[in-house]
Amino acid sequence: MSTSRPRLVLVGLPGAGKTTVGGLLAEALGVDFVDSDQLVERAAGTTVPEMFRTEGEARFRELEHETVVRALAEHDGVLALGGGAVLHPGTQEALRGHTVVLLDVLPEPALARVALSGDRPLLAGDPAGRFAALRRDRLPIYERVATVTVSTSDRRPEDVAAEVLRAVARSDSSAVPEDALQRLGTEPASPSGTAGPTRIPVAGPSSYDVVVGRGLDEEVVRLTDGAARALVLHARATEQLARRLADTLRANGVESVLRHLPDAEEAKTLDVVADCWELLGEQRFGREDVVVAVGGGATTDVAGFVAATWLRGVRLVNVPTTLLGMVDAALGGKTGINTVHGKNLVGSFHLPVGVVCDLDALSTLPAADLRAGLAEVVKCGFIADERILRLVEADGGLGAQDPRSDVLRELVERAVAVKARVVGDDLREAGLREILNYGHTFGHAIERTEGYSWRHGDAVAVGMVFAAELARAAGILADSVVARHRAVLGLLELPTTYAGGRWAELYEAMTHDKKVRGNALRFVVLEDVARTTVLRAPAAEHLEAAYAAVLG
Repeated sequence: MSTSRPRLVLVGLPGAGKTTVGGLLAEALGVDFVDSDQLVERAAGTTVPEMFRTEGEARFRELEHETVVRALAEHDGVLALGGGAVLHPGTQEALRGHTVVLLDVLPEPALARVALSGDRPLLAGDPAGRFAALRRDRLPIYERVATVTVSTSDRRPEDVAAEVLRAVARSDSSAVPEDALQRLGTEPASPSGTAGPTRIPVAGPSSYDVVVGRGLDEEVVRLTDGAARALVLHARATEQLARRLADTLRANGVESVLRHLPDAEEAKTLDVVADCWELLGEQRFGREDVVVAVGGGATTDVAGFVAATWLRGVRLVNVPTTLLGMVDAALGGKTGINTVHGKNLVGSFHLPVGVVCDLDALSTLPAADLRAGLAEVVKCGFIADERILRLVEADGGLGAQDPRSDVLRELVERAVAVKARVVGDDLREAGLREILNYGHTFGHAIERTEGYSWRHGDAVAVGMVFAAELARAAGILADSVVARHRAVLGLLELPTTYAGGRWAELYEAMTHDKKVRGNALRFVVLEDVARTTVLRAPAAEHLEAAYAAVLG
């Protein structure tokens, strides 16, 4: 055996396709493939199911850990780990520094594959229920150790393998031979900055894809197929792009009507929505027609509400042009407008048929707006994907602030993947989705108190520091993680303090937050990176200590 490290390590749930995809990757890379379960069986002289029955899971896990650590040190090809291998803290530590690929899969296709793959002790009796529990418990760990995440749901193994190779090549082109993709029967790897689009599926009652890439006008055309008319709602700053898309749609037989919206939060009023309704009526828009949103989060919020309420729901295509819109507002189905009593208090859940994140739009975004969008990206790092934080820290935040960089593209893809997983599992905020509100309770209070003059991302950045300080005051978060908040946000030139000196107003604003239950404040907080919990009715002294810590 060689003493070099594996080229790739695959992790994921049962039925994710680790063995099939791993074999394809090994062939494309010209290396050997091994499966940790097979190595364990060789060492034990029996099968994994038999070990579970005769020696128990604890003995199996210990042998598995020893086998995986040895393989990580000795194997120089592609290594697929058993679904539970990452549960051992020692294995998690041993994976540091490796290229770890998470093959993510939704329950339905996974269970269909598992049914064909033989005896699975951990799924015995109630496969669907047990799989749901495995996914809930293991996915945060997978995401913490992974450096690349690729969905395998309803996709050909060859396409999954190709996406893995492209993702690895973006971070280290020397790791992927030039002819690797040709061996898979796909196109050669694209040079840096010109990679093809990445499709990130969002599961749910009406699944759809978020497409990330460059030059994606044809994706918008595809999503409007069958429509006779399109209402293109856009911000003033995105008028040129909106007109280009409208011209492209007309050239493909879709009559397009453009309407610009007021800037930012001024667009999110009932008067603006009513004006759009009038236009739709004048133009005789029917159920087969479509609303296309071109702009930032305020634009997609308003356009989504218009689409949700016209004829009780017409198709919506989101084309976010800001970083904040791409990683947050444009996906998940939440639409809304503001009232005098607070932000987004009137709205609905209305899923888009697709989200098109054309990264070329970020080149015209003001630097301050790009940085503000990065706050939502960092949020995803703290709640679910530590790789995001490491990417920012690796080059002092420079790549994250370069709209043409491969670093920013990966950050967008990873943040989208976090939100896609969460909203796919919890569309209507019944549970898991609440973690996306990390930093938002105090952040929304700042926005309201300051008359929405703060950028949303800037307010959320301070809100995350407040939440971290609150968790520290409550004794559940280590000092080092609190300090990491300020360090990562500081690298991106995002604010970490608030100099308003208006605690009474901020507290009153927080009591109007949508997360309040039974008149008690609720904060999403961290116990560690990628480990969230909800702090209910925090003590007044802890709230005041957190506020004192963020005062500038």
